Amino acid sequence: MSTAPARRELTTAVLGGALAGALSLVAGGQDWAQVTHERQPPLPPVGAAISGADAAPLVPAMGLVLLAAVVAVLAVRGWGRVLVGLLMATAGGVLAWSGVRTLTGGLGDAATAVPGVGRGSAPVVVDVASAWPVLIVAAGVLAVATGLFVVLRGRTWPGMGRRYERTPESAGPARPETDEERAQRAWKALDRGEDPTA
Repeated sequence: MSTAPARRELTTAVLGGALAGALSLVAGGQDWAQVTHERQPPLPPVGAAISGADAAPLVPAMGLVLLAAVVAVLAVRGWGRVLVGLLMATAGGVLAWSGVRTLTGGLGDAATAVPGVGRGSAPVVVDVASAWPVLIVAAGVLAVATGLFVVLRGRTWPGMGRRYERTPESAGPARPETDEERAQRAWKALDRGEDPTA
């Protein structure tokens, strides 16, 4: 593959992974649900918000994994990229599962962990703000697609840093060693226990 299309594919994968990771971190810090616990009169109801990190603790963690994987996609080559792509796809699957679980009523444990909300007979109402879990499902699907794209195409993409590596050709002609450098080299050999005259 020529360099320009390969670089475009690499850029697409990096942007997709970074977007999915950023969405996960942003959504994880938002309020996903409002819990209201009705109590016997004259006690007032207890209400509290459940954040994304409380409702689905893996969401912020997967966001960090995705951002780290984006850096790894740039840094590694070949089969290393395939492994990073599999990691991204797995993180995306966890994100999608977390969002679907929340949307299908999986907030029972998080709701009862709110201070003042018990497991008694009084009703507990959980009002889910579905926009954030839906966003997490979308971020998960994006991460899975990006990860699979990296697995399928990543081995052909260029890596970073090759042009900055010093090669013998780029080092230029060798200059003659000065007397001071020869003396320093001899002292360093003595420090290592070597005989510089041998």
